[in-house]
Amino acid sequence: MTTIQIITDSSCDLPRPIVEELGIVSVPLSVHFGDECMPSQMSFADFYARMKRESELPKTSSPSPVLFHTTFQEAGEDRNILVISLSSALSSTYNHAVMAKEMLEEEGHKGRIEVIDSKTASLGLGLLVYQAAKMAEAKVPFGDIVEAIQKSVRTSRTFFFLDTLENVIKGGRLDRLRGAVASVLNIKLLMKASEEGSVEVIDKIRGTQQALKRLIEKVGEAAHDYEKDTIAIAHCNCEDRAQAVLKQLLEKYPFRHVLFSNMGSVIGTYAGEGGVLIAY
Repeated sequence: MTTIQIITDSSCDLPRPIVEELGIVSVPLSVHFGDECMPSQMSFADFYARMKRESELPKTSSPSPVLFHTTFQEAGEDRNILVISLSSALSSTYNHAVMAKEMLEEEGHKGRIEVIDSKTASLGLGLLVYQAAKMAEAKVPFGDIVEAIQKSVRTSRTFFFLDTLENVIKGGRLDRLRGAVASVLNIKLLMKASEEGSVEVIDKIRGTQQALKRLIEKVGEAAHDYEKDTIAIAHCNCEDRAQAVLKQLLEKYPFRHVLFSNMGSVIGTYAGEGGVLIAY
Protein backbone atom coordinates (compact mmCIF):
# COMPACT_ATOMS: atom_id res chain seq x y z
CA MET A 1 0.00 0.00 0.00
CA THR A 2 1.31 3.41 -0.93
CA THR A 3 2.08 5.75 1.94
CA ILE A 4 0.20 8.49 0.07
CA GLN A 5 -3.58 8.73 -0.16
CA ILE A 6 -5.04 10.81 -2.99
CA ILE A 7 -8.50 12.18 -2.15
CA THR A 8 -10.85 14.19 -4.36
CA ASP A 9 -14.57 14.84 -4.63
CA SER A 10 -17.24 13.34 -6.86
CA SER A 11 -17.25 16.29 -9.27
CA CYS A 12 -13.95 15.05 -10.78
CA ASP A 13 -15.79 12.72 -13.23
CA LEU A 14 -12.93 10.23 -13.51
CA PRO A 15 -14.11 6.85 -14.85
CA ARG A 16 -14.80 4.42 -12.02
CA PRO A 17 -12.23 1.80 -13.20
CA ILE A 18 -9.44 4.40 -12.98
CA VAL A 19 -10.54 5.51 -9.51
CA GLU A 20 -10.52 1.91 -8.29
CA GLU A 21 -7.29 0.93 -10.04
CA LEU A 22 -5.33 3.85 -8.57
CA GLY A 23 -6.93 3.67 -5.11
CA ILE A 24 -8.32 7.20 -5.30
CA VAL A 25 -10.87 8.12 -2.64
CA SER A 26 -13.78 10.28 -3.84
CA VAL A 27 -15.85 12.21 -1.29
CA PRO A 28 -19.39 12.70 -2.63
CA LEU A 29 -21.21 15.93 -3.28
CA SER A 30 -24.98 15.51 -3.14
CA VAL A 31 -27.55 16.54 -5.75
CA HIS A 32 -31.17 17.28 -4.78
CA PHE A 33 -34.34 17.66 -6.82
CA GLY A 34 -36.29 19.78 -4.36
CA ASP A 35 -36.22 17.85 -1.08
CA GLU A 36 -35.35 14.58 -2.81
CA CYS A 37 -31.74 13.45 -2.93
CA MET A 38 -30.81 12.03 -6.33
CA PRO A 39 -30.43 8.23 -6.06
CA SER A 40 -26.82 7.16 -6.56
CA GLN A 41 -27.92 4.51 -9.07
CA MET A 42 -29.79 6.97 -11.33
CA SER A 43 -28.53 6.68 -14.92
CA PHE A 44 -27.12 9.67 -16.77
CA ALA A 45 -29.98 9.51 -19.29
CA ASP A 46 -32.60 9.53 -16.51
CA PHE A 47 -30.83 12.39 -14.72
CA TYR A 48 -30.75 14.64 -17.78
CA ALA A 49 -34.33 13.72 -18.72
CA ARG A 50 -35.60 14.64 -15.25
CA MET A 51 -33.56 17.84 -15.16
CA LYS A 52 -35.16 18.89 -18.44
CA ARG A 53 -38.66 18.26 -17.02
CA GLU A 54 -38.09 20.25 -13.83
CA SER A 55 -38.75 24.00 -13.75
CA GLU A 56 -35.79 24.55 -11.44
CA LEU A 57 -32.27 23.16 -11.51
CA PRO A 58 -31.24 20.52 -8.97
CA LYS A 59 -29.29 21.87 -5.99
CA THR A 60 -25.79 20.62 -5.28
CA SER A 61 -24.16 20.62 -1.86
CA SER A 62 -20.54 20.08 -0.90
CA PRO A 63 -19.29 17.40 1.50
CA SER A 64 -19.28 18.56 5.12
CA PRO A 65 -16.05 19.10 7.10
CA VAL A 66 -17.13 16.13 9.22
CA LEU A 67 -17.30 13.86 6.18
CA PHE A 68 -13.84 14.97 5.09
CA HIS A 69 -12.54 14.46 8.65
CA THR A 70 -13.90 10.92 8.70
CA THR A 71 -12.40 10.19 5.29
CA PHE A 72 -9.00 11.45 6.44
CA GLN A 73 -9.16 9.27 9.55
CA GLU A 74 -9.99 6.22 7.46
CA ALA A 75 -6.85 6.79 5.40
CA GLY A 76 -4.74 6.03 8.50
CA GLU A 77 -2.99 8.27 11.00
CA ASP A 78 0.49 7.77 9.48
CA ARG A 79 -0.37 8.38 5.82
CA ASN A 80 0.33 11.51 3.86
CA ILE A 81 -2.91 12.82 2.37
CA LEU A 82 -3.27 14.96 -0.73
CA VAL A 83 -6.72 16.41 -1.40
CA ILE A 84 -7.47 18.00 -4.77
CA SER A 85 -10.87 19.67 -4.83
CA LEU A 86 -13.41 21.30 -7.09
CA SER A 87 -12.70 25.01 -7.64
CA SER A 88 -13.34 27.12 -4.54
CA ALA A 89 -14.96 29.71 -6.83
CA LEU A 90 -17.71 27.17 -7.60
CA SER A 91 -18.15 25.31 -4.31
CA SER A 92 -17.32 25.34 -0.60
CA THR A 93 -15.78 21.85 -0.97
CA TYR A 94 -12.20 23.18 -0.78
CA ASN A 95 -12.91 25.22 2.36
CA HIS A 96 -14.58 22.25 4.07
CA ALA A 97 -11.56 20.05 3.28
CA VAL A 98 -9.24 22.69 4.78
CA MET A 99 -11.37 22.82 7.93
CA ALA A 100 -11.14 19.03 8.26
CA LYS A 101 -7.37 19.14 7.74
CA GLU A 102 -6.99 21.68 10.55
CA MET A 103 -9.18 19.59 12.85
CA LEU A 104 -7.15 16.44 12.24
CA GLU A 105 -3.82 18.20 12.62
CA GLU A 106 -4.95 19.55 16.00
CA GLU A 107 -5.76 15.96 16.97
CA GLY A 108 -2.18 14.90 16.19
CA HIS A 109 -2.30 13.31 12.74
CA LYS A 110 1.20 11.96 12.12
CA GLY A 111 1.28 12.27 8.33
CA ARG A 112 1.18 15.40 6.19
CA ILE A 113 -2.11 16.72 4.82
CA GLU A 114 -2.21 19.08 1.85
CA VAL A 115 -5.36 20.50 0.25
CA ILE A 116 -5.12 21.96 -3.25
CA ASP A 117 -7.77 24.08 -4.96
CA SER A 118 -7.90 22.78 -8.55
CA LYS A 119 -9.49 26.02 -9.84
CA THR A 120 -11.39 23.87 -12.33
CA ALA A 121 -14.09 21.19 -12.50
CA SER A 122 -15.15 17.85 -13.97
CA LEU A 123 -12.32 16.16 -15.89
CA GLY A 124 -10.23 19.32 -15.52
CA LEU A 125 -10.09 18.34 -11.85
CA GLY A 126 -9.97 14.65 -12.78
CA LEU A 127 -6.86 15.18 -14.87
CA LEU A 128 -5.01 16.69 -11.89
CA VAL A 129 -6.16 13.85 -9.65
CA TYR A 130 -5.06 11.28 -12.23
CA GLN A 131 -1.62 12.90 -12.46
CA ALA A 132 -1.21 12.87 -8.68
CA ALA A 133 -2.36 9.25 -8.35
CA LYS A 134 0.00 8.05 -11.09
CA MET A 135 2.90 9.81 -9.36
CA ALA A 136 1.94 8.25 -6.02
CA GLU A 137 1.78 4.83 -7.69
CA ALA A 138 5.31 5.44 -9.01
CA LYS A 139 6.42 6.23 -5.42
CA VAL A 140 7.32 9.85 -6.15
CA PRO A 141 7.95 11.69 -2.84
CA PHE A 142 4.93 13.46 -1.38
CA GLY A 143 6.45 16.94 -1.52
CA ASP A 144 7.32 16.51 -5.20
CA ILE A 145 3.75 15.46 -6.00
CA VAL A 146 2.33 18.50 -4.20
CA GLU A 147 4.70 20.81 -6.06
CA ALA A 148 3.90 19.21 -9.43
CA ILE A 149 0.13 19.50 -8.93
CA GLN A 150 0.39 23.11 -7.78
CA LYS A 151 2.27 23.85 -11.01
CA SER A 152 -0.30 21.95 -13.07
CA VAL A 153 -3.11 24.00 -11.52
CA ARG A 154 -1.41 27.10 -12.94
CA THR A 155 -0.71 25.64 -16.40
CA SER A 156 -3.73 23.43 -17.11
CA ARG A 157 -6.70 24.62 -19.19
CA THR A 158 -10.38 23.67 -19.21
CA PHE A 159 -12.83 24.64 -21.96
CA PHE A 160 -16.60 24.07 -22.10
CA PHE A 161 -19.09 23.95 -24.98
CA LEU A 162 -22.76 24.44 -24.02
CA ASP A 163 -25.32 23.07 -26.45
CA THR A 164 -28.32 24.44 -24.59
CA LEU A 165 -28.84 27.71 -22.71
CA GLU A 166 -31.73 26.23 -20.71
CA ASN A 167 -29.65 25.53 -17.61
CA VAL A 168 -27.88 28.91 -17.69
CA ILE A 169 -31.32 30.53 -17.79
CA LYS A 170 -32.74 28.33 -15.01
CA GLY A 171 -29.66 29.05 -12.90
CA GLY A 172 -30.15 32.80 -13.28
CA ARG A 173 -26.90 33.38 -15.20
CA LEU A 174 -28.82 34.59 -18.26
CA ASP A 175 -32.21 36.31 -18.24
CA ARG A 176 -35.04 34.51 -20.02
CA LEU A 177 -35.63 37.12 -22.73
CA ARG A 178 -31.99 37.26 -23.84
CA GLY A 179 -31.78 33.49 -23.51
CA ALA A 180 -34.86 32.98 -25.69
CA VAL A 181 -33.43 35.27 -28.39
CA ALA A 182 -30.07 33.47 -28.28
CA SER A 183 -31.80 30.08 -28.49
CA VAL A 184 -33.83 31.14 -31.55
CA LEU A 185 -30.60 32.31 -33.20
CA ASN A 186 -28.98 28.95 -32.32
CA ILE A 187 -26.25 30.66 -30.30
CA LYS A 188 -23.81 28.33 -28.52
CA LEU A 189 -21.52 29.36 -25.68
CA LEU A 190 -17.82 28.59 -25.37
CA MET A 191 -16.54 28.98 -21.83
CA LYS A 192 -13.35 28.37 -19.87
CA ALA A 193 -12.14 28.04 -16.31
CA SER A 194 -10.48 31.33 -15.41
CA GLU A 195 -7.23 31.70 -13.45
CA GLU A 196 -9.34 32.36 -10.34
CA GLY A 197 -11.37 29.19 -10.93
CA SER A 198 -14.64 30.76 -12.03
CA VAL A 199 -16.31 29.96 -15.36
CA GLU A 200 -16.32 32.74 -17.96
CA VAL A 201 -17.75 33.08 -21.47
CA ILE A 202 -15.05 33.43 -24.13
CA ASP A 203 -17.16 33.24 -27.29
CA LYS A 204 -20.74 33.13 -28.59
CA ILE A 205 -21.04 31.25 -31.86
CA ARG A 206 -23.99 30.47 -34.09
CA GLY A 207 -24.43 26.76 -34.76
CA THR A 208 -23.16 23.62 -33.09
CA GLN A 209 -20.59 22.59 -35.70
CA GLN A 210 -19.00 26.03 -35.85
CA ALA A 211 -18.84 26.18 -32.07
CA LEU A 212 -17.22 22.76 -31.79
CA LYS A 213 -14.74 23.69 -34.52
CA ARG A 214 -13.81 26.79 -32.54
CA LEU A 215 -13.52 24.71 -29.36
CA ILE A 216 -10.91 22.52 -31.04
CA GLU A 217 -9.09 25.62 -32.28
CA LYS A 218 -8.98 27.04 -28.75
CA VAL A 219 -7.28 23.87 -27.53
CA GLY A 220 -4.72 24.10 -30.33
CA GLU A 221 -3.99 27.75 -29.56
CA ALA A 222 -3.07 27.00 -25.97
CA ALA A 223 -1.64 23.46 -26.11
CA HIS A 224 2.08 22.94 -26.71
CA ASP A 225 3.60 19.57 -25.82
CA TYR A 226 0.54 17.56 -26.85
CA GLU A 227 2.71 14.65 -27.99
CA LYS A 228 3.60 14.17 -24.32
CA ASP A 229 0.39 15.34 -22.66
CA THR A 230 -2.98 13.84 -21.75
CA ILE A 231 -6.24 15.23 -23.13
CA ALA A 232 -9.45 14.80 -21.14
CA ILE A 233 -12.96 14.96 -22.60
CA ALA A 234 -16.19 14.79 -20.63
CA HIS A 235 -19.65 14.92 -22.20
CA CYS A 236 -23.18 15.53 -20.96
CA ASN A 237 -24.95 12.41 -22.21
CA CYS A 238 -23.74 12.95 -25.81
CA GLU A 239 -21.06 10.31 -26.33
CA ASP A 240 -21.24 10.25 -30.14
CA ARG A 241 -20.68 14.01 -30.32
CA ALA A 242 -17.77 13.86 -27.88
CA GLN A 243 -16.16 10.94 -29.74
CA ALA A 244 -16.41 12.91 -32.99
CA VAL A 245 -14.78 15.93 -31.33
CA LEU A 246 -12.03 13.70 -29.93
CA LYS A 247 -11.36 12.19 -33.36
CA GLN A 248 -11.04 15.62 -34.99
CA LEU A 249 -8.91 16.87 -32.12
CA LEU A 250 -6.43 13.99 -32.27
CA GLU A 251 -6.12 14.32 -36.05
CA LYS A 252 -4.80 17.86 -35.56
CA TYR A 253 -3.12 17.54 -32.16
CA PRO A 254 -1.85 14.02 -31.38
CA PHE A 255 -2.07 13.98 -27.59
CA ARG A 256 -0.32 10.97 -26.11
CA HIS A 257 -3.05 9.83 -23.70
CA VAL A 258 -6.83 10.28 -23.50
CA LEU A 259 -9.24 10.35 -20.58
CA PHE A 260 -12.89 10.10 -21.66
CA SER A 261 -16.02 10.03 -19.53
CA ASN A 262 -19.63 11.06 -19.09
CA MET A 263 -19.98 14.26 -17.07
CA GLY A 264 -21.57 13.53 -13.72
CA SER A 265 -24.60 15.18 -12.18
CA VAL A 266 -22.66 17.82 -10.18
CA ILE A 267 -21.21 19.72 -13.14
CA GLY A 268 -23.83 18.38 -15.57
CA THR A 269 -26.42 20.33 -13.57
CA TYR A 270 -24.87 23.56 -14.79
CA ALA A 271 -23.67 22.48 -18.25
CA GLY A 272 -26.87 20.83 -19.47
CA GLU A 273 -27.35 17.93 -21.86
CA GLY A 274 -25.21 18.03 -25.00
CA GLY A 275 -22.33 19.89 -23.37
CA VAL A 276 -18.69 18.96 -23.95
CA LEU A 277 -15.66 19.74 -21.79
CA ILE A 278 -12.01 19.53 -22.86
CA ALA A 279 -9.13 19.78 -20.40
CA TYR A 280 -5.38 19.32 -20.67
